Amino acid sequence: MTLRYLIQKEFLQIRRNSFMPKIILIFPVMVMCVMPWVMNQEVKNIVVDVVDNDRSVISQQFVHRIESSHYFIFGGQKASYAEALRDVEQSRADIIVEIPNDYSRHLASGRNPQVLIAANAVNGTKGSIGASYLSQIVNGNLSSPTAHSTLLTPHSSPLTLYNKGQNYKVFMIPALMGILMMMLCGFLPALNIVGEKEKGTIEQINVTPVSKWSFILAKLIPYWMIGLLVLTVCLLLSWAIYGITCQGPLWLVYLLAVLLALFFSSFGLIVSNYSDTMQQAMLVMWFFVVCLMLLSGLFTPTRSMPAWAYLTTYVNPMHYFIDAIRTVFIRGGGFTAIAHQLTALTLIGLIMGVWAVFSYKKNS
Repeated sequence: MTLRYLIQKEFLQIRRNSFMPKIILIFPVMVMCVMPWVMNQEVKNIVVDVVDNDRSVISQQFVHRIESSHYFIFGGQKASYAEALRDVEQSRADIIVEIPNDYSRHLASGRNPQVLIAANAVNGTKGSIGASYLSQIVNGNLSSPTAHSTLLTPHSSPLTLYNKGQNYKVFMIPALMGILMMMLCGFLPALNIVGEKEKGTIEQINVTPVSKWSFILAKLIPYWMIGLLVLTVCLLLSWAIYGITCQGPLWLVYLLAVLLALFFSSFGLIVSNYSDTMQQAMLVMWFFVVCLMLLSGLFTPTRSMPAWAYLTTYVNPMHYFIDAIRTVFIRGGGFTAIAHQLTALTLIGLIMGVWAVFSYKKNS
């Protein structure tokens, strides 16, 4: 009965705060409407200068392939490599492609000509991915029937099992749901307790016979409910705006969200229990949240990390959540496919929950 009134008190505090209800509603809507369009690691609009020393029909076909690609902006044909390099140095071009003098003759005789691809590596991602795109065009031109090559080039056709349209939004929307749960269920409980400390209202709770468990649950349950409401809004927006729906059981998505909310809300309470001011709690939360997010595999594959950084994924709940929700949302995996992640999230969440209770001191 006591817990019921404490939860009611939390909802009254949230409602009476003029800013909190707005951020709870507006923040997820803005994230789901804007972020899927901008959080895209696909590199486009790469300016390419071409130096065609061969000036044959076949070399011009190669140039037209570059022009027709939607990844590149054709910067024109330059008379020499030095002229194209000046464009790169003045940031008017990103990549130089130099076609050798004997390009068509080598193709006709069955030899593979050496095409120079020089990329501006100041922006390493743009340079490396742009060079990779151009390498595919070069290889495609070498195997083209119009190249009159006597070599038999094997042809491969990729078979995409999941996300067949290679839509990056499908890849990022489940991750954005995790970020929202992390922000709302982690920061809000932490700032709630620290705010009560600064106002002095927490002393009124400390002198009551309310148990630690009741107090902590009263701080967690409202934000779990808010988190699940936000998750529902995200799923509806994903379907209404992008036409993207969950391929697996929807209840698994909610179960993963609850376990992630358990961890971050408990973690937020732990930070607030050890913090005296709201500024201190915010800085500590941001430090850990950014580390957990960047080391989770949300943006880059965890296998590409150094060995020491990869070891952190074993204790990173965000990594387990991202891996599991993408398995359910994109691949349509079931309970057995994410049993390992569910077990890890449950253990980590329970440990943090117990820590949150025992770290709270009523005589503070």
